[in-house]
Amino acid sequence: MEAVGSPKDAKAVIAKMKEIGADDKLFGKGPIRADGRALHDVYLVQVKKPEESKYPYDYYKILATIPANEAFRPLKDGGCPLVK
Repeated sequence: MEAVGSPKDAKAVIAKMKEIGADDKLFGKGPIRADGRALHDVYLVQVKKPEESKYPYDYYKILATIPANEAFRPLKDGGCPLVK
C-alpha cells in the first residue's frame, strides 16, 4: 500500500504486489502469480527427538526442500478465470 500511495485503490495494490512479490516471515521471498498465488519453497520436515534439539523451538529437521516451481500446480493447469 505504501508503494501505491493509497489502500483504497485495491486494483493498484494487487498489481503492485504481483510486481514486487511477497516477503513473508515464515516462507520468505517469492513471486505472486497472475492467479494471486504466492509461491515459495516447501519443506519436508521431521520432528526431532528431544536429545537432538540444541535450543528452544529447535523441533524440526529439514529432510528435503521442494522448489516453488515444483511445489505448486502450474499456472496453465489451474483454470483460474483471472488468468487469460
